[in-house]
Amino acid sequence: MFHKKRKSLVVMSVIMSALIMVSGCGASKPAATPTAPTADSKEPIKIGFLGAKTGDVAMYGLNTLKGLNMAVEELNKEGVLGRQVKLVEEDNAGQKDQAINITNKLITQDKVAAIIGDPTTGITRVAGQIANSKKTVILSAGSTGMNVVEIGPYVFRDTLLDTIAAPATMKYVIQEKGWKNVALITSKNNDYSVSLSKIFSDAIDANGGKVVIEEFIQDKDTDFSGQITKIKSANPDVIVFSGYYTEGALIMKKAREVGIKAIMVGGDGLQGDDLMKIGGAAVEGSISYAGFSPEQPTPNTEKFINAYKAKYNNELPDLFAAQGYDALMLIATAIKDANSADSEKFKDSLAKTKNYDGVSGSITFQENREPIKSPVYLLEVKDGKFALLKKVPVEIK
Repeated sequence: MFHKKRKSLVVMSVIMSALIMVSGCGASKPAATPTAPTADSKEPIKIGFLGAKTGDVAMYGLNTLKGLNMAVEELNKEGVLGRQVKLVEEDNAGQKDQAINITNKLITQDKVAAIIGDPTTGITRVAGQIANSKKTVILSAGSTGMNVVEIGPYVFRDTLLDTIAAPATMKYVIQEKGWKNVALITSKNNDYSVSLSKIFSDAIDANGGKVVIEEFIQDKDTDFSGQITKIKSANPDVIVFSGYYTEGALIMKKAREVGIKAIMVGGDGLQGDDLMKIGGAAVEGSISYAGFSPEQPTPNTEKFINAYKAKYNNELPDLFAAQGYDALMLIATAIKDANSADSEKFKDSLAKTKNYDGVSGSITFQENREPIKSPVYLLEVKDGKFALLKKVPVEIK
């Protein structure tokens, strides 16, 4: 009897131990490793912003960001594929090394669906190499120089190309204004300026003009006495500067100091309120081209302008704000068309964009993904502000 009891106790002990072990295994089972959101999940669609919020070209980045934030608010009223859009902001301060680090972070850590930016050509080229190699769409809302979309099928831009705008500008300057003798100034350490000067030079020749003197500066230079002295001796009808607004303003201040009366003509790199803040009266009459103007708006553009003014204390949008807004709307439309937020899938939908009614003009991507935008807006500095001088239509073939 005692033996049977002992045997029963042993059996029960074994059973209880087994139950405890099973229970213990269940309690200590590690939690499942979280997985990245799938393309059809309800996680936010992350869009990376690549641009300068500080530094010499911060005005381009900050205004692009204003347009992007407007687009995010509008898209999130209904969502995109049932998901919210989330902007991941970074600041490259206009520096290529920082842009490289940020681009890698946006793609590998933040897992963005696409990147919008940089507004400048040089940084777009280095960021584009990374994004294309990692199969992530990057759409620049500002770069206009050469050798950008050629990087690969994931690289886009929604800007007015220098190859279209600079010839239209020179045709106006030489044939309509009669300013045939040109002083051409290039910033040697600025990729945008170097490539634009070549386009300007070819357009000057094609329209019967002549470069009577060519001078070189560098971004961040502040003393242009030597160059301006030589330019005065050449007695040009017009000064064509292919760089950015800060140097442009300082060049014209020095030009006016020595008695040069010729005005400055340039690309959209001159588009920034600091041109007038720094240059003052010296930049009055300066002409530059852009892919956007708040004057003579289409109904779609007028709606955007009114919303922008309401959001930003009655401020008028510039081309960077408009192009930033259009950039995100183009990507959202492509995502909807492809029914996927996967770059490998929606890049093809984006490439097929035709006659998109953007707030910065009509946008069509050619087979090589280069945008054709119409019209070219020629803007003149008048009473300290950019004013519409002329609209030049662009034929889309």
